[in-house]
Amino acid sequence: MAPLSKAGAALTALREDLSGAVLAPDDPGYDEARTVFNAMVDRRPAVIAQCESESDVVTAVRFARRLDLPIAVRGGGHSVAGTALGDGALVVDLRRMNEVTVHPGAKAVRVSGGALMSDLDRACAPHNLATTGGRVSTTGVGGFVLGGGSGWLDRKFGLAVDNLLGVDVVTADGEIVSATAEDEPELFWALHGGGGNFGVATSLTLRLHELPAMSVAMLMYAPERGPEVTRLYREIIEAAPPEASGGVIHLTAPPEPFVPPHLVGTMLCAALLTYAGSEDAMRALLAPLLAVPHEVEIVTAIPYADLQCMIDDPPGMRNYWSAEYLTGLPDELVDLYCARAASMPVPTGTQHILFPLGGAIARGPADFPVPYRDAAWAVHPFAVWEDPADDERCRRWVKDVRADARPWSTGAVYLNFLGDEGEDRVAAGLGEDNLRRLASVKRRFDPDNVFRFNHNIKPA
Repeated sequence: MAPLSKAGAALTALREDLSGAVLAPDDPGYDEARTVFNAMVDRRPAVIAQCESESDVVTAVRFARRLDLPIAVRGGGHSVAGTALGDGALVVDLRRMNEVTVHPGAKAVRVSGGALMSDLDRACAPHNLATTGGRVSTTGVGGFVLGGGSGWLDRKFGLAVDNLLGVDVVTADGEIVSATAEDEPELFWALHGGGGNFGVATSLTLRLHELPAMSVAMLMYAPERGPEVTRLYREIIEAAPPEASGGVIHLTAPPEPFVPPHLVGTMLCAALLTYAGSEDAMRALLAPLLAVPHEVEIVTAIPYADLQCMIDDPPGMRNYWSAEYLTGLPDELVDLYCARAASMPVPTGTQHILFPLGGAIARGPADFPVPYRDAAWAVHPFAVWEDPADDERCRRWVKDVRADARPWSTGAVYLNFLGDEGEDRVAAGLGEDNLRRLASVKRRFDPDNVFRFNHNIKPA
């Protein structure tokens, strides 16, 4: 850390040089600017640089290096681990850099580092184009993609990183590097799952696909029908084309017009079927689930960008998530999964999620550092609550879900679903062999581990 006199002079210079705002702890707006999606994260950066351009990012990174400050990068701020913030760090806040430029003829899109999923989806919608995005609209595109990227379209179009064509990165020495399959190919490979370990991604270029129609069905059942519904859903998806995705979700029934008033606040088991195609084609798959008595029925064509908002979770809640990626979904595991719903914290925003992989995910490039792509299913306990008194109960439930599923785990995991679960889980999310190669890339581009607020890769 630099002496206070030097730090004060450098901060004054940063305020003068940056187009965007610069916030220190005593400045108005600082506390708002350090608030992230997960209310359990309460960190106090030394400086927040709200960048408006790539040159602002360069200026901010060089400032941090002069003062020997570690650097955190904020895109959407949606990470359950709170990687957008670091105590005593410089935060490169990209939220003002949210431009999205669609190139319909090339079926490609250039996305600035602070854009949210909603920015991307709505820019592409007029062209009937889309790419694999997160399952909620408030996720930041940059962190989502560089962490691997799983969503409703991944069985059809592959993981988000399978559609990555290029990344512009400001590295730890304040230089701009453009990484593609031809230029800086080793860095480009590392960005396919290695997250924000290598620098600040100021823009990403993604492949787009034609998506003229999208449909969704949400059926909600009494929880005692969970085993029957889950088995039916398994049979449907395992025989379905890759256009079909979704999941089984135990959840607290929300106070929405489509939920009968006497069920609001109680647990229901939902079967969610998404379909990259027409409502009629989806209905043909849905018939067995429709035949089971249910409490709520939503079956409709829907614009993809609207589907992305359908299960948005509110900010400002306490969050603890995890996941296990599974070799299969045998009846024994179905029964354990449904039984564990009985101890799910209700009423809260918590969701007990089981979703399919396969399709284009499994067919994607085998050498990217996303070792979970060969899993058949994943269980994703997603605890969301408001009262700190429930912290231990909610965390314990998530850990119990993982313990139930562990006998069928592939051992790999999607890091974007995890908080801080230790170095072994980081290795599980990247692959042991990949981790050694990633460490070599880290040594070249960030030998001092300046970018350490992430699922961290130590320089080799």
